[in-house]
Amino acid sequence: MTVPLRIGVLGAARIADDGIVEPARALGHRIVAVAARDRRRAETFAAGRGVERVHDTYRDVIDDPEVDVVYNALVNSLHTKWNVAALQAGKHVLSEKPMSSNGTAARAVREAARQTGMTIVEGFHYLHHPVNRRLRDLAMSGELGTVEHVEIQLTIPAPPDNDPRWQRDLDGGATMDLGCYVLSAARHVGRWIGETPVLERVRVWRREPDLDSAVSAELSYPGGATGHLTWDMHAPARRMVWTVRGSKATAVSPCFAVPHTDPRLVITDASGTTREERPGTGTSYTHQLAAVAATLQRGTAFPVDVDDAVANADLVDSVYRAASMSVRG
Repeated sequence: MTVPLRIGVLGAARIADDGIVEPARALGHRIVAVAARDRRRAETFAAGRGVERVHDTYRDVIDDPEVDVVYNALVNSLHTKWNVAALQAGKHVLSEKPMSSNGTAARAVREAARQTGMTIVEGFHYLHHPVNRRLRDLAMSGELGTVEHVEIQLTIPAPPDNDPRWQRDLDGGATMDLGCYVLSAARHVGRWIGETPVLERVRVWRREPDLDSAVSAELSYPGGATGHLTWDMHAPARRMVWTVRGSKATAVSPCFAVPHTDPRLVITDASGTTREERPGTGTSYTHQLAAVAATLQRGTAFPVDVDDAVANADLVDSVYRAASMSVRG
């Protein structure tokens, strides 16, 4: 039996329940330590989730000799600092997305990983779910024909005014919270067909002069395919649709960012005949942690490397520059 991973958590954030606590419980791994800005909050978090001990500081978690993997659930502006610190302390890292605030910072994290030989994973969990893996296989196998158009929409109702996602000094904004998912998905279509997408046009809606609330973007792929992307952090309702249209068929992941909430893939062929597939169950977060464990415990190649995180950060930067806004960080 493989020895369970021993995980230390930075930050008692809401996302930690879905992102690490439930997956660890489902897969038999241990959450051995947690620290938060407020120790009382960390104590409450630990007591309700069976975390083995509470530390006073993030550094204490990183230096804990029983921690193998650090899960970074801090605000965006703290991702780079503590990802680098954990890697330099000899810990593997699962970082909530985005891994860093901008492309330059992402390169610093990549360099720390290379120098230490440790593994860092950017938490784009959606890629690991069977629904989106099946979408990849359809695009790569030719079952969709030649990919002609990519349509990706990710919208949510507005978070509260005091939410960190609305705070520019914490590297908030719609592109950092939602757009990084959409851009990642568009880039992965490019990987599947062997082409790097090019950002053509951007339209931005602003909550403040340097804080985006929604974005519409147009992409092109060198082979002729096009892409239309939208993300909106003040929408009437949640919508998370990823469509890949080919010359033979169109495939739709109806809730791609959290595919376990709608684990269907809807495929329509050129005649208009539609079928549904349900490639697998379980949460995308659990599939992600399983992939992390396979890499760290058995040496299985992780599907996405740190270079992908750098490329995604560069594309996020490009969106901000195209909108005449400053990059985050």
